[in-house]
Amino acid sequence: MIKIVSFKICPFVQRVTGLLEAKKIPYELEYISLKDKPQWFLDISPTGQVPMLITESGKALFESDAIIEYIDEISAPVEAGLTPEDRAFDRAWSYQASKHYLVQCSTMRSGDKDTLTERTEKLAKAFAKAEKQLGEGTFFKGDQLSNIDIAWLPLLHRADIIREHTGYDLLNGYPKVQAWQASVMKTGLAEASVAEDFETAFTDFYLSDQTWLGNQDKCTPSNSSADNACASGTCC
Repeated sequence: MIKIVSFKICPFVQRVTGLLEAKKIPYELEYISLKDKPQWFLDISPTGQVPMLITESGKALFESDAIIEYIDEISAPVEAGLTPEDRAFDRAWSYQASKHYLVQCSTMRSGDKDTLTERTEKLAKAFAKAEKQLGEGTFFKGDQLSNIDIAWLPLLHRADIIREHTGYDLLNGYPKVQAWQASVMKTGLAEASVAEDFETAFTDFYLSDQTWLGNQDKCTPSNSSADNACASGTCC
């Protein structure tokens, strides 16, 4: 069985586990602390980052994009009958998601309202592109789940949690994206691709009293430890 080395609230990991869940591929999870990485992990990881996939033969694979391609190469596709052109389209739109994972992390960790507003506007550029592309179907490309939906899953899932806990909607003004978010959440992939205590770990970090979202009565400076946490990579 393959193993995924993970940090519990990492969006890059959820993209990988989301794909494994969608394909019903069995896997083992091992969580590590990014503040105290075990030596065995550092010995096999050139970057010291998660996710890492350890194949059944013991080969350690790193970089989420490479891991996604590996999973697609060893298993049936989520969406059958794709042409090379279709697959390139999927990769391009998936990249539009993954390159905004850390943007969303820093947005949610904003220490004051002005910083949150500024970062939300930056993050919104991704949702604006999706809003323009989305049609009337259930998912990004229509009524069939695709790799694009799975790549956007971490963004949509985290936005859903933030809205539920705070009323602050990172998708505000993008009705098609909001409808798409609802459809993706109904698949159950969000819950299946994270730890049972994911929401607690997530809110403890992103809705702590160090963040504006977590403590609106006590706005902290934008150079607070909340921002420093994202800068040091401890959030993802």
